[in-house]
Amino acid sequence: MGDTRTIEIEQTGITELLVESYQLIVWNDEVNTFDWVIQALVEICGHTQEQAEQCALIIHTQGKYAVKNGDFDTLKPMCDQITDRGIGATIERMPEY
Repeated sequence: MGDTRTIEIEQTGITELLVESYQLIVWNDEVNTFDWVIQALVEICGHTQEQAEQCALIIHTQGKYAVKNGDFDTLKPMCDQITDRGIGATIERMPEY
């Protein structure tokens, strides 16, 4: 019976990996203000003010940042709402290691 439990744990891990296999990437630009990006991350992604501020700073300094991980069906509406606000955003498959 110990083998069955091990298999169940491995299957659960695989399922979680597949479900969490996408990233919502927000891109830096020279148009949108920090406040506008922060507001979008709070309202759309459910970030705290502090999380959103940290993301905005990373986006500004690195050129892009994965602000949210999850399944495609969850991230797609968020991506659409962010781009509707004039902020560049894409969904990418998470890198596999």
